[in-house]
Amino acid sequence: MIGRLNHVALAVPDLAAATALYRDTLGGDVSAPQALPEHGVSVVFVDVGNTKIELLEPLGENSPIAAFLAKNPSGGMHHVCYEVDHILAARDRLKASGARVIGDGNPKTGAHGKPVLFLHPKDFCGTLIELEQV
Repeated sequence: MIGRLNHVALAVPDLAAATALYRDTLGGDVSAPQALPEHGVSVVFVDVGNTKIELLEPLGENSPIAAFLAKNPSGGMHHVCYEVDHILAARDRLKASGARVIGDGNPKTGAHGKPVLFLHPKDFCGTLIELEQV
């Protein structure tokens, strides 16, 4: 069901500093920042050839990333994103297997303009999973 790894997301307390680190120190190909108010984050993507690293910063006080950073002030891995061909079919199969979809169960538009869903980390070895339809 899952396809290739689309990205690994890192929550960061300072997006500008993290962007500079990945661009200037690591020599990464970093995108322009993008605000995603519906997800409560600002993001940049670092293209590493075979996948991407997503750097996430809280956008607003109610951002889920703010709660993550309160527990992990230096930042850290937030989630991994896998590609799927049919997000609704994937959702239905996962729910039938007992997996919990976060939110109302309906896909939202993600940073790449494609439908995404998140799966509860307690169902996946403590890792928050994002599915993105490709």
